[in-house]
Amino acid sequence: MARALLTHNLPILISFIFLLFIVVSSGISDVSNESFVFLPSPNSINDGDRSTMFLPLFPPKETSRPRDEQLSRRHLQKSPSSARMPLHDDLLLNGYYSTRLWIGTPPQRFALIVDTGSTVTYVPCSTCEQCGNHQDPKFQPEMSSTYRPVKCNINCTCDNEREQCIYERQYAEMSSSSGVLGEDIVSFGNQSELAPERAVFGCENLETGDLYSQHADGIMGLGRGDLSIVDQLVEKHVISDSFSLCYGGMDFGGGAMVLGGIKPPSEMVFSHSDPVRSPYYNIELKEIHVAGKALNLNPQTFDGKHGTVLDSGTTYAYLPEAAFVAFKSAVMKELHSLRVIEGPDPNYKDICFSGAGSDISELSKSFPPIDMVFSNGKKLSLTPENYLFRHSKVRGAYCLGIFQNGKDPTTLLGGIVVRNTLVTYDRENERIGFWKTNCSEIWDRLNLSPSPPPLPSGLDNTNSSANLTPALAPSLPPEHYAPGKIKIGFVSFYMSLSVDYSELKPRVPELAHFIAQELEVNVSQVHLMNFSTEGNDSLIRWAIFPAGSSNYMPNATATEIINRLAENRFHLPDTFGSYKLVKWDIEPPPKRWETLDMHLFILPLNTSVSYIPKLGNVNESTLHGTSSTVYSKDNDE
Repeated sequence: MARALLTHNLPILISFIFLLFIVVSSGISDVSNESFVFLPSPNSINDGDRSTMFLPLFPPKETSRPRDEQLSRRHLQKSPSSARMPLHDDLLLNGYYSTRLWIGTPPQRFALIVDTGSTVTYVPCSTCEQCGNHQDPKFQPEMSSTYRPVKCNINCTCDNEREQCIYERQYAEMSSSSGVLGEDIVSFGNQSELAPERAVFGCENLETGDLYSQHADGIMGLGRGDLSIVDQLVEKHVISDSFSLCYGGMDFGGGAMVLGGIKPPSEMVFSHSDPVRSPYYNIELKEIHVAGKALNLNPQTFDGKHGTVLDSGTTYAYLPEAAFVAFKSAVMKELHSLRVIEGPDPNYKDICFSGAGSDISELSKSFPPIDMVFSNGKKLSLTPENYLFRHSKVRGAYCLGIFQNGKDPTTLLGGIVVRNTLVTYDRENERIGFWKTNCSEIWDRLNLSPSPPPLPSGLDNTNSSANLTPALAPSLPPEHYAPGKIKIGFVSFYMSLSVDYSELKPRVPELAHFIAQELEVNVSQVHLMNFSTEGNDSLIRWAIFPAGSSNYMPNATATEIINRLAENRFHLPDTFGSYKLVKWDIEPPPKRWETLDMHLFILPLNTSVSYIPKLGNVNESTLHGTSSTVYSKDNDE
């Protein structure tokens, strides 16, 4: 779902409720009903499917501790870790980015929308009688040996029996989520050095509207509030008070997320973010420049109401009326060789242009650069992919992804503005940083290799795989940890697609990015080995190589990749049509390879596998497996 901000003037009511929140809130909070207000999205990639995203009207409740005490406690951390997690989906195609969390013992996997405008994480519960058909099975509390309900107390809203704490989220277009609060072990994946931690989350018993129909399972709340996953980890002193998001570029989607601090790149520019002024993450935007020229605006234009809000769940950007009019005029004055055309949906007055060509790297020749200047004089430079989206009906045409925010004076910057930008929410120092980069290669660019998975708290190597977190499961028998016994060079698999290769070839880099997302590896590890065609079908052999300069792939990594292939945990966008995974192997390091012009590796076709070792609970037939499952638009859901 796509979210946009629109609030109304209710000064007396808001002031009263806000003061009431401060007086009564302590311990577990943010569990009462929240009111939300909305603004329909002016456009969508899919015709006739206009989605809407929402921000809460009222600020989240905070604890009753003095703010300086909260900050001082956050400075007491000792050697904090971080959780490095891949992002999936595409903001413009899906309406959101999602990540994967595992909850419970044994762990249950969920795809959650990352949302800086939400303060609670929730997933569908097995008891839910009105929850949609989502990506993963519902959470089963009864199957987790570590699950505990949050019992009714003075600091939360209780159920009718006054036994358990509940939560409710209501949205203006009648979309809603409600359920009970529970606590369990949450794990962050095999790229995370952060050990599994206990956390409070929502177990849904009711969904309506977009929350019911979306493909993702639920929401991962990254906002400010006691139930936020960030706040909970900070309070446990296991991460520093910071997190980062990096959204993939046009046509690629995906990206990365870090819970905890990272060393900011020297080129990162920061803006002050005031947590007192607004419950949302805000920045101090002062000016917008188009082609090097400042828009002729009142300096206070971007300082209305909540100021300039940065929200990961909002698709596009929304400017106050005066700013939008000036921005649109300035951009159109710089377009000399393009033609104005109608948008993809006649019901919306999208501003679109044709004649720029389909090569994204060439867009800067047709569209002007944009600079956002902060109050400290620093500026964030935007490329065309940060304010344009592809026209869904006209090849080589693009539309403005920045719109007028009705009569609301708030400036709202959604995900389109920060595509291929690392955004660091440095809450401890009350600032937000921006660094333009290639988010599909973020770990390499930050010189961060995937971390070895941590041991789950309270478990040891003798436990069965059923009791392991996803960072370790399925595990390897102890004898396979001995150096030199298993040398895995790469994992290969065949993919059959119902697309002619002449049409598929230009999209091979895009396909490689999606494969990297689904297998949770870096895109630099994904290589095309060879391909063949038969009629209108294409057969491609792919290989997943070790990360970085390593010659061998860790056994746990190879096991996880094979499991994802064998267990049908692999989904491509509908734009690739029907596809089938037909065979997969683990193979020793190749003795030689040649490089293609696309910087992809190809191996000799007679490369053989001398042995197929068994990895933990994955048997030989799985490692050297085949599949008859056909993935298509109809059964992908």
